[in-house]
Amino acid sequence: CRRMTDAQYLDWLKSQAAYRCVLIEAAVQIGGVESVVYLATKPFTTGAADTPANTMYLPIATVGTLFTEQLSLEGDGALSAGELEIDNTGGERDTWAGLGYVWANRSIKAYIGDIRWPRADFRMIFNGIVADLAPRGRNKLTLKLRDKLQRLNTPITEAKLGGAGEDQDALRPVAFGQVFNITPRRTSAGALDYQGHDGASEGVIEPRDNGAPLLAGEYATNLAIGTFTPSDQPAGAVTVSMRGDNVGGYRETVAPIVKRIVTGYGKASDRFSDADVDLANFAAFDSGHQQGVGLYAADRLNVLTACQMLAGSLGAQLVMSRLGLLRVVQLALPGTGTPFVIRPEHMVDGTGTLAPTGRTAAVGAVKLGFCKNWTVQEAGTLAGIPDRHKDLFSNEWRTTTKSDAATLAKFKLNAEPVQQDTLLLTRADADAEAQRRLDLWKVPRTTYEFDGLPELLQLELGQAVTVYSPRFGMSAGAAGIVISLAPDWTTGRVKVGFLV
Repeated sequence: CRRMTDAQYLDWLKSQAAYRCVLIEAAVQIGGVESVVYLATKPFTTGAADTPANTMYLPIATVGTLFTEQLSLEGDGALSAGELEIDNTGGERDTWAGLGYVWANRSIKAYIGDIRWPRADFRMIFNGIVADLAPRGRNKLTLKLRDKLQRLNTPITEAKLGGAGEDQDALRPVAFGQVFNITPRRTSAGALDYQGHDGASEGVIEPRDNGAPLLAGEYATNLAIGTFTPSDQPAGAVTVSMRGDNVGGYRETVAPIVKRIVTGYGKASDRFSDADVDLANFAAFDSGHQQGVGLYAADRLNVLTACQMLAGSLGAQLVMSRLGLLRVVQLALPGTGTPFVIRPEHMVDGTGTLAPTGRTAAVGAVKLGFCKNWTVQEAGTLAGIPDRHKDLFSNEWRTTTKSDAATLAKFKLNAEPVQQDTLLLTRADADAEAQRRLDLWKVPRTTYEFDGLPELLQLELGQAVTVYSPRFGMSAGAAGIVISLAPDWTTGRVKVGFLV
């Protein structure tokens, strides 16, 4: 049968005659058996030809603003949260909050449609996980929701070196992109094998002994397992610069490395698949952001932390779409793509709900750390290399600073900013990123919110918008980007936050 088009769906969202119903499918372990609980905001039972077939959704849920999506202006990213209420009048579902039901870290999906529609015409509005279920007073239960980033809250690796060496309980290191002067793990007590990456690697650039480079012929490599072996016993500290993971191809830019980590590392059961990633978004981001980066982890490191470090190097952050797809979004003005035009007729009560919610402070200078030296060594311990090279090895970061004299004077700001560390490799890329951040924040920026009509339910975080209003200097249109979305599916409205 023919499915509803996007235009028909939007017309339905705007219709006063719609009988909106939200269907919820929540996974839960009941008495040790993995199951699914079917809930709804109105009575709904599927037909024999539906999937799932002949299934009754219990009309005991209240959703309202099911979930809020948000970008962080600080650029650090965060897990988003939401909740839904379940009716428990008379204690019929007291057991749901008991030990026999395990809700935590299980999937939950929500769909919206009309009670008169077949199940297949309902559209997904949320795909996330349950943090837990808890009572709310005597007559309600609350499902606490999280986005799927929660699945990335797991160590990037827990594989240990093993063997009989002194580092047998140490983690096997992992390296992505190009990393400078790392300390590799010695893999066994009796051998001179050093591992810089646990797995197939692109190449060893240069091993060093107390800073002095080993020459060709003075070491051998086994790139299949990311190791190298000096010919002779080292005199001092062994370090190496290398190009890391190359399973499926070598990656040195943010989006491909992030995708590799979320799909190939962390707890196996929590790893993402390609179906969890907005592949079009990742491809577009990579096309516009070819800056080289490098990440090394020799100790415990969280997958989400690692990926946010990579994205944050370009002023971007990881977010989950409401449909459960991982995206990389850079906080930038103007936004990318053709702006979505928002006029008073797209807002509840015209512009009556439009109001400023915050204002950023002006920034007159930006200082970035780049080309991280993963093993800081005192100059006195380095031998046989020029003094200028000793400076490189004895400092953790190379830095660049961009400033705007007019902004510093106008706002009476300090010309020496706090350093922001990145995983960028080159000065050219660090210079460009520092200038981009300065250009963005040297002007005080204002955030606004308003209640939007159904047409705006299609907006996405980071999307460019042009907002028209007779107030706040927007009569000729103000260019901005969407930074928060809180859809209320029972009313078909959405609270939109944007930055200009």
